[in-house]
Amino acid sequence: MDEFSMDDSVDDDFLENDLLEDKDELSIIQKTFDFIIWYIPILNGLNKSYKFGLGDRISNRLYSFYEGLVEARYANQKLQKLELLNTQLQLLRCQTRILRKLKLIPIHRYKVAGESIYEIGIQLGGWIKQQKYK
Repeated sequence: MDEFSMDDSVDDDFLENDLLEDKDELSIIQKTFDFIIWYIPILNGLNKSYKFGLGDRISNRLYSFYEGLVEARYANQKLQKLELLNTQLQLLRCQTRILRKLKLIPIHRYKVAGESIYEIGIQLGGWIKQQKYK
């Protein structure tokens, strides 16, 4: 009998064909997921005097934002959730700007982060607009 254990190794082919991936995921949710995967290692690489303060705040906000998007997708009343998420995204934008002003991330990473947040914001704004006129 084959049992799964935490020590079982997972090969790269499995990871490329992730069984938990939702092929019908909304674009904003996928874009946010990709942004988290890119951003978290950068935040984890901050000097510890910033990593456990600003870095953790940004990380927690990212996870909370992602969870909120998934919850909104399945909620009956989406608009209020989406408007709260819009505020969270603005806070994330501000916190990322603080990272740059403190020279904790290089300009090229700041630009990528800014572009990603902007694209997510455009999609979130579109989703909010669509919900207002339903």
